[in-house]
Amino acid sequence: MFATPAFAQAAAGTPAGGAGSTIFFIGQFVLIGLIFWFLIIRPQQKRAKDHQALIAAVKRGDQVVTSGGIVGKVTKVEDRMVEVEIATGVKVRVIKSTLTDVDNGTAKPAND
Repeated sequence: MFATPAFAQAAAGTPAGGAGSTIFFIGQFVLIGLIFWFLIIRPQQKRAKDHQALIAAVKRGDQVVTSGGIVGKVTKVEDRMVEVEIATGVKVRVIKSTLTDVDNGTAKPAND
């Protein structure tokens, strides 16, 4: 005759979905969590780890770029800081963690 709504069935004591729907619901959240882990979180952690290794391996003579966009050549390396020559005779001290890129000069030029 007429269909009873789900809330009326629940009030009457009849099960609406059962245990299968609960497992399916939890499974969806687990699947979404795994997708986020493999597509977003894991690659970001890998990039951060690689960047930390790059900064830790900075040495004298490397060309670096700071987070402010200043490009220079490393003249002195300390525990937390590096001294960067940004022009002839102009040296600045920069905290290592603010370095965004390090070029050690081993790359081959594109025109060769």
